[in-house]
Amino acid sequence: MKRIVLSFLLCTIQVVLFAQTMDNTTEAPTDFMRSEGKLYVVLAVVVTIVLGILIYLINLDRKISKLEKAIK
Repeated sequence: MKRIVLSFLLCTIQVVLFAQTMDNTTEAPTDFMRSEGKLYVVLAVVVTIVLGILIYLINLDRKISKLEKAIK
């Protein structure tokens, strides 16, 4: 239990220290992509790929279920 608490504390300290060292004067890559409209294209592509994989897995599960019923 002590290891878990210690690990949690070390992780939170690391996050706090990292947040303090961030420099807000530099332009973030997401701001550039958002200003050019490219962020939405990337988001659309990622959503399309995830939905495609999800639909494929659902169809595959249905086919496997039909085969299992046919075997029994």
